[in-house]
Amino acid sequence: MLSERRRHARALFAPLGPTYDRVGATLSFGQDPRWRRFLVSRLPADRGHVLDVATGTGLVAEALVARGFHVTGLDQSAEMLALARKRFGDRVQLVEASAGALPFPDSSFDHLTFTYLLRYVDDPAATMRELARVVRPGGRIAMLDFFVPTGVARPAWEAYVRVGLPYKAP
Repeated sequence: MLSERRRHARALFAPLGPTYDRVGATLSFGQDPRWRRFLVSRLPADRGHVLDVATGTGLVAEALVARGFHVTGLDQSAEMLALARKRFGDRVQLVEASAGALPFPDSSFDHLTFTYLLRYVDDPAATMRELARVVRPGGRIAMLDFFVPTGVARPAWEAYVRVGLPYKAP
């Protein structure tokens, strides 16, 4: 059974696929692509195997491949993975699964990346433990996320992500 947060994430991202990359860049005032490049730059140049969690359309995975990494992308959204498949063909293994229950053995990957994940999970600490489980000792976990407001700013944030962000122009 999907939690409310996971249902919300699936409903939010399913229709955004075709415009997700452009919308992310626009909503961040052009910063999102820069942030993703910086994230990838934080991994060592050993060109190992990276698990890119919440891979979406594959923006981070694409940058990892360009740097010579072997990449497995994971996302819970079949719609986003379909767009990633168009981007990569068979160059990147893509897996539909939840970040909270990774379908990989312990220490399967040299490194792990994720973007904008923790706000969509019910238990961020448990999710981080699960992510760390699949990274070999000495591997690096690199993440890109930002603060979700609390207090008086939270209702405006909720309205934005529930109404403004999913809006599709006619």
